[in-house]
Amino acid sequence: MTENKTAFIAIVGKPNVGKSSILNRILGQKIAIVSDKPQTTRTRIMGVLTKGEIQLVFTDTPGFHKPKTKLGEKMIKAVGDSISGVDACLFVVEPYGELKESELQLIEKFKKEKMPVILAINKIDTVEEKTDLMGRIMELTKLFDFTAVVPVSATKNDGINELEDELCALAFPSEHFFPDDTLTDQPERVIASEIVREKMLRLLDKEIPHGVAVAIEKMRERPDTDLMDVEATIYCERESHKGIIIGKKGATLKRISTYARQDMEKFFSCRINLQCWVKVKEDWRNREGLIHNFGLD
Repeated sequence: MTENKTAFIAIVGKPNVGKSSILNRILGQKIAIVSDKPQTTRTRIMGVLTKGEIQLVFTDTPGFHKPKTKLGEKMIKAVGDSISGVDACLFVVEPYGELKESELQLIEKFKKEKMPVILAINKIDTVEEKTDLMGRIMELTKLFDFTAVVPVSATKNDGINELEDELCALAFPSEHFFPDDTLTDQPERVIASEIVREKMLRLLDKEIPHGVAVAIEKMRERPDTDLMDVEATIYCERESHKGIIIGKKGATLKRISTYARQDMEKFFSCRINLQCWVKVKEDWRNREGLIHNFGLD
């Protein structure tokens, strides 16, 4: 009889380095939202990959950055808690540029925790010369004794299989913590709200998306049909932001709703009737009660 194995792995790195994209590639399904704007992930999204006797449980953490709001402080706390409570880390970096102070702090945390860390150098499709990549590997391996170094491109799905193999090698004898068909531990309402927020990140100006939260007020299947009713309230911090989110004659909100509905239908495998509303909650990112109500603490 084959012995089951498990590993809990935190995916860490600076904002906008591709952590969520790598997680989605590994799982073969989008559970973490992806955007070209930094600090996309706000909560610890847990994804589960089961391959035969091996189960990998991933935590996709918010990007490690200097917080400017109470919400930002909670995001950074989530990273620290994740690193302290896992068996290993997947540290994601880019192929170019000096390491940020936040990345150096992560390396110090690795040393303190004395845990296995796999280094994934993402976005190798942007590398112009092979020597650049080799130089980057030499530079980073001087800072920490990584268990493995794997160059990948999440957008091109390059190196993901090799990365999976290295991650599976970290698993140790243990019963699986989740049923083998589990994809994520996140409630359906959280997935639905994140899908709506992703569409805003893609369609709106830089500052507005970070000032929005999405609450799913209703999520109910209609009896004897394949149709689910979903009602979402988008909260923003200013009246002027509300107007931008809604757009001229409701055009922007309609686009957000249409794209979100299409993704929800793919994820939940049913037809979706999505209704979205916009309300103002001033300075909610610095209000503990509202952060709690939105499930972001």
